[in-house]
Amino acid sequence: MLGGSVYVALLRYVISLTGTIILFSLMSAPRYDRKKTTICYIMFEIVLIFCACVWYVVDWMSCVKMSAFVMYLCFSVFATLMSSDPLYLSLYKLALTFYLLAVFLIGGIEVSIIFFHRNIWVDIITRIILIVLMIVFIDKKIKESIRGFGHYVETELDKFSIFIMILSILFGIGFILNPNVKDQTPYRLFQLMTNFFLTGALQLLVYRLYLHIGKEKEYQKENQLMQMNHRLLERNMELLEESVTSSRRIRHDARHHNAVIAEYARRGQNDELLEYLKEYNKETEESIVQQICSNTAVNNILTAYTRWAQQEQINVTLDVEIGVNLVIPNIDLVTILANAYENAIYGCIEVKKQSPEQACFIHLMLKRKRNKLVICCSNSCRRETEMKNGQPKPEFTGGIGVLSIVKTAENFGGEYDFKNDDGVFVFRLIMNIPSSDDNPAKGREADNVSDSTLR
Repeated sequence: MLGGSVYVALLRYVISLTGTIILFSLMSAPRYDRKKTTICYIMFEIVLIFCACVWYVVDWMSCVKMSAFVMYLCFSVFATLMSSDPLYLSLYKLALTFYLLAVFLIGGIEVSIIFFHRNIWVDIITRIILIVLMIVFIDKKIKESIRGFGHYVETELDKFSIFIMILSILFGIGFILNPNVKDQTPYRLFQLMTNFFLTGALQLLVYRLYLHIGKEKEYQKENQLMQMNHRLLERNMELLEESVTSSRRIRHDARHHNAVIAEYARRGQNDELLEYLKEYNKETEESIVQQICSNTAVNNILTAYTRWAQQEQINVTLDVEIGVNLVIPNIDLVTILANAYENAIYGCIEVKKQSPEQACFIHLMLKRKRNKLVICCSNSCRRETEMKNGQPKPEFTGGIGVLSIVKTAENFGGEYDFKNDDGVFVFRLIMNIPSSDDNPAKGREADNVSDSTLR
């Protein structure tokens, strides 16, 4: 549009392509480390520019018409391969990058035409300035949040909505880069500015909307964790009260036993004393609470919930084989077990409300297999228990627990699934146990389990 020699056109290509690569790299999650990613992009740009030069020498006319389109099409394919984002998310970020490309392309041209009588070097300098400003703004202000936004879009936004977002950007770019418009009138400039504003405002609105939705889900998970901690504290208080009551009863009974023993001793009734002590030992052994496992925290929480389940006339079967030290913090382990057990009890209670005569059961299995912790909980549930996104709906689980289980499990590279097997709700989880030399945070990222182990 501004003319110039082939070398000037080549310089424009290099500046625009370099800016586009940097902008996309800032917004996208790279597949490789920074050094390898940088080398790959540099080599790609060199090869692409070289091919463009060869094309220019061989067929000048077609190169002038199609080179820019082919260049950015190749970049789109290569950038998608270099990104670790899902395909539809990479396409959205590419569309957003091309929108920014249109901004600095048209910005440089319009500034050159309106204020500097179509000066070619003003166009180039303006492009560089706009690219630098965009890079600094994205890097300092929104790089981390836009990558986090990508996670929220991936989990909250349906693919049709992403398609509409990409389409709106492409329509905006198509209007801005319309090659049939020759006259640069003030009205044309107003149209460009309005289009830039509306397209950018739409993407900013969507960005803030889904960022807010994602954060709201995070707050919901934290709130559920707080409610779960409150319930665990209630269970621990129940255990403490039972322990105090039991100790008082033991002290009271001990006084009576001591009085009986003293009376036998004063009368010299040794045989009767031995028989009494034998009966006392038998009674003491029978009254000892059965220990479920050697891990104190797990034993206490399972004991409390088992007592609750038995009060609700639910048949409970426990298969627990874990040691004292699992490296996994007790609070994380208790979070999963307490929520799974409580949801199972709640499911059985709902069944009894629907069919009081139906016998309900809970089977909880907890085992360690080398560096994996395997948890499986099955229980009676309503046949109409519905699933959403692979998880039971809150109205069928009491509204608390599932998100807490998921969040805690993901911290340790866990894989899980929930299903309703014709009136039997099954929850299965396999999570990594960090080595004793690693802290839990490192263990959460290492040694991911295969999904086939859950089948």
